[in-house]
Amino acid sequence: MTAQALTRTAPPRPARPRRALLRLHRPALIVWGVFVAVISAVLLWAYGPLGNAARTAWQQQCTKNLCDWNDSIEGYHLAYTLAEVALHFVPVVVAVWAGGMLIGRELEHGTAQLAWTQSVSPARWLAAKLALPAVLLTAGTTVLVLLHRLLFDAHKIPDGWSWNDDNAFYANGTIAIAYPLLGLALGALAGLVARRALAGIGVAVLVTATTTSLTTMAAPHLVPWKTSVGDLKEGYAAPKNVIYGGEGAVTSTGAHIPDPCVGGGKACPAAHDIVGYYSEYHPSSQFWPLQLTETALVLAVAALATAAAFTLLRRRTA
Repeated sequence: MTAQALTRTAPPRPARPRRALLRLHRPALIVWGVFVAVISAVLLWAYGPLGNAARTAWQQQCTKNLCDWNDSIEGYHLAYTLAEVALHFVPVVVAVWAGGMLIGRELEHGTAQLAWTQSVSPARWLAAKLALPAVLLTAGTTVLVLLHRLLFDAHKIPDGWSWNDDNAFYANGTIAIAYPLLGLALGALAGLVARRALAGIGVAVLVTATTTSLTTMAAPHLVPWKTSVGDLKEGYAAPKNVIYGGEGAVTSTGAHIPDPCVGGGKACPAAHDIVGYYSEYHPSSQFWPLQLTETALVLAVAALATAAAFTLLRRRTA
């Protein structure tokens, strides 16, 4: 047999996992690129022409007794809010795509099993599935967070944004970059567990919503709270523009207890040995400790979910 015949009959080389992933999930990658481009354009528009128009309108229409919002001011706040809400939904959407399309559908249709017979190991297949989306998600959300911070610091119309607002706090720091990676990891794990597209979507939504809620509630308690104490006349003395934690009553021994006098009479504090009230809070100076602590927590959970996915895949393909 000649060398030419050997060349003609040689089987084609299997596509590399990343290249195959780009072809298979091209629509999702295009949607992500369009999403980042649109939200970036909205933020830049609000930062530039729309923000300048809103500021001019506010200065012209605001009198000593009345301040009216016109279309430019309404549009400015709508653009700002749209970007924050869109960023908030990214982790769940990523989990739905990962659990249903990225993993669940390929296991259901046998595409993954076919790839494992074409010189691509299961571990390498899953690594390729997760690595490329992780890079694109990190790059895209980083751009959006930087643009959001640029807008946040630019215009104060009518009275500025509050750092402790849930949406602003999320979109202004590193947690907006970490949560989509958590959605990717949990979605992949859900797809491996369900091994079906629709079931993977359902499991991914449930697990991601539950996990994000738990991490959001737990994170503020991992950073030490500041405490303010007010006397009986002053009451709760927490400053404004903070993230509030617990509050309660202070006894004469200095103990912090739940307030037993809510709705009680004037004689209630003396009857319970209450001499003041305490409030726990996080001031604006703790923005980055809060951000970095929650980011570390989210990435740790994402790493555990990723390790669980590889372990499950290894056991099923052993």
